[in-house]
Amino acid sequence: MLTHTANGDSRLSLWRRVREFAVPPSMIETATVRRHAGDWAGACAAAGIDVDLNLRSAARVYGLDLATRVRADLRHLAPDLLRWHMPRIAPDGLLRPGLTLTLARYDIAGRDGARPVHLVVRTPPAWADGGQRISLALWDGSGPETGTPRHPHPRPSRRFRLDLHRHLWDARRTGELRVRAGTGPPPADDPPGLPGHPGLPGAEPLGRHCAVDRWAAEAGILLRAEAWTATGTGTGTGDGTGTDIGTVAVRLGAGRRLAVELVADRNGAGPPTLRIEPAHTGGSASALPVLPDAATWVPPDLELVRAGALEAGRLHPLVASALVPDHVPTAPPRTPYPDSARQSRLVDCRGARHRIGLVDGVLAPLDHDPAEVRREELLAALTGTPLPCFQVIDEAHRRPECLPDIRERLNHGDTVGALAVVEDLLGADACLRDGALRDELEAAVQRRITYGMFRAGLEGPGPKRICPGPYRPRVTRSRPRHATRD
Repeated sequence: MLTHTANGDSRLSLWRRVREFAVPPSMIETATVRRHAGDWAGACAAAGIDVDLNLRSAARVYGLDLATRVRADLRHLAPDLLRWHMPRIAPDGLLRPGLTLTLARYDIAGRDGARPVHLVVRTPPAWADGGQRISLALWDGSGPETGTPRHPHPRPSRRFRLDLHRHLWDARRTGELRVRAGTGPPPADDPPGLPGHPGLPGAEPLGRHCAVDRWAAEAGILLRAEAWTATGTGTGTGDGTGTDIGTVAVRLGAGRRLAVELVADRNGAGPPTLRIEPAHTGGSASALPVLPDAATWVPPDLELVRAGALEAGRLHPLVASALVPDHVPTAPPRTPYPDSARQSRLVDCRGARHRIGLVDGVLAPLDHDPAEVRREELLAALTGTPLPCFQVIDEAHRRPECLPDIRERLNHGDTVGALAVVEDLLGADACLRDGALRDELEAAVQRRITYGMFRAGLEGPGPKRICPGPYRPRVTRSRPRHATRD
């Protein structure tokens, strides 16, 4: 029991940090304004999403009808909401690297029959994830797209797909989050939840974070979507007619698999019932449709609100309006850093209280005359011990107290927010000294350069090659590997 409590607290702590740093309020505000103005490309740029598709080229290759449908979806794409709901990994809550997931599927007629075209988003591999950027592209299964960087996994993932969860990125359907998250009354046509699931072997750890009560409805949506897609007509978004009787696989991580079967009512009058059993490994199990990850687990925002770990005002506005309908949205504070260094700080120096504040854009001691400042700077350059006021300023340049906050923002790609913290602390015209703060900023710049080279195809493994590992074979040997015989 203590283990489950500790794991639950760790999960909530992880997602609380993600909600604080991953999608800052300034990004949400800018992306929303641009989306409402009809500038979907500008909204993507504000949310850190690179657009790797061209609608004119798509119209020439796939037809005008598909390009029109893609344009309609892009105009209602909330890129900040998409980033909010992207899959993440522990321990830092960064975007899951090397991932391709589907936002929407469009069927087009070809020589070999109908084939789907996917609107996909991709995350770069782990070695090039600086800035936590995301790319948006079209994929038709024919191979890598022209003009886009090589990706380690270009095929859309079966586990992470948002075409069945458009409410996680489509601004027109965000109201569905309340029902799909399990907080509101289920629709009349949804199968009931699993009765008595705590008696399932190993169900005690599942019931804590798994949305078992929604598995029946979500499995029905998945089965109807797969049947609709297999017919070769429609969009494959689960809105077509099809069967909701069948078996789907549920992946729980760490090699744990479950087979969820929807069984028809014996009398044929009631909704399907749910039967869960461990999935057997093999070809038959791998061929089953996979329940999307967004349908497997309870949304972290709902867990945070229920546990009181996050206020509704800290949620994304579209998420808060769906999960907490009674919440009255308020404008976020214009200054996200209440402990700003623009106000003078007090330091005990030579038996008196001295002030430290910003002077002409630089953090400086306010109660020391210029001659004394020059003398103390020379003393510090000669490895001497300066006065406490100058020690505090030096420590702020090298390793400030807010360094963990700056590091989190840089790791999640919020460079603007990190620089705002530094400017509030040291001033806009300050020159950074050698230390941990400067190292973090330089490392962030290097990561962004690496990502840019990945986007340009100038760095990383070549075609049909693996990344170089830590162990390299010796080029020259003192003796041959195999002795030769005369």
